[in-house]
Amino acid sequence: MKTIQSMLIPLVASIPLLVGHTDCGHDHNNPAPALTGDWRLTYADDLTVDINIGGTVYHDSIGPQGGSVTIDHHGQPITFDLDCARPEVVCPSEVWADTVTLNQKQPNFPRRVWLTIPQQSCDGALVAPEPSECGSGTNNPDCEQVCTGTVTNSSTETFGLVTADGGKLEVLLGAGVASNGANCIALAVSGASAELVATGSADDDTWVATELANGEIATGYAGGCLWAGDSNDDGSIEALVLNAAITLRTSFSGQRAQ
Repeated sequence: MKTIQSMLIPLVASIPLLVGHTDCGHDHNNPAPALTGDWRLTYADDLTVDINIGGTVYHDSIGPQGGSVTIDHHGQPITFDLDCARPEVVCPSEVWADTVTLNQKQPNFPRRVWLTIPQQSCDGALVAPEPSECGSGTNNPDCEQVCTGTVTNSSTETFGLVTADGGKLEVLLGAGVASNGANCIALAVSGASAELVATGSADDDTWVATELANGEIATGYAGGCLWAGDSNDDGSIEALVLNAAITLRTSFSGQRAQ
């Protein structure tokens, strides 16, 4: 279990269950290929890093275990320590083990695929943010409550969703959280998706997924979770990256475990 000490960390009380689309629950009973079982995942050998500072996006690629990334932002060098061994840095390949169990345990809702995903919870009080730290132009535009205690990373069971055409599985990994700059909670960008390769047909109950293809797991963070160092000791880095965001991406594929 990874535990992160925080000052003021925003949380959203309810976590949406969909990624990247606004699919309505009433059609979750549409047909979907069978996915229930253990799946062996193979991750790519690199880790893609996207760093967004004030709308300027920088891209880099490092090894699967992470490392240091240095960018030059308007003449200011900024180094990010993205070592996956750090307890507060959750890299995409750490989200699931090499094997993940999928379960369509609700026969009336075959598009819902239950699985275990990371979960973050607040062990302290939830309080209103300072007016100067939320609203338009900040990472907390809706002035969501913030956590004054400890944020703990654990696991929970929830469902991902197969798209209406049965061609893709999408899973939310992080809440739709805001940030006031002291944030180690995964952003709404955090999620996993994969195309489904299947045999058979929904018409005769032989529709079975055999492969997870072109998969991607992304973990996104903001504010204090940028792990940026002050390279020239002038104290300016913290202010510079306050409204920045970082996304780590790793591609993967999956095969049914034998």
